[in-house]
Amino acid sequence: MPVWYSERDIKGAQQWHDEIGAALERCDWMVLILTPNAIASKWVKRELLFALDEERYRDRLVPIGAKACSLKELSWVISQMQMIKFDRRFREGCRELLKVWGLGLRPS
Repeated sequence: MPVWYSERDIKGAQQWHDEIGAALERCDWMVLILTPNAIASKWVKRELLFALDEERYRDRLVPIGAKACSLKELSWVISQMQMIKFDRRFREGCRELLKVWGLGLRPS
């Protein structure tokens, strides 16, 4: 499963806002990693609003709780979605995330 990540996939001299928009158009899933910095980011909010407006992201937007933060500051919608917790139980969070995609994690 290919993953697009802005810090790795945007090369020097590219228009990063255009690259983010193009990536959002290509992606089938969005994983929203929730931290205080993400909540404060205007770009995370823009990307979230884009995904919420696109029918193809219906049931394909996965919020991940990485650090405690106030979800309502980003969007009232996020608190209504089932979140996968990674803040204290990383391995269990991995299992839950892989289950969303129909994959499994081998027992340790």
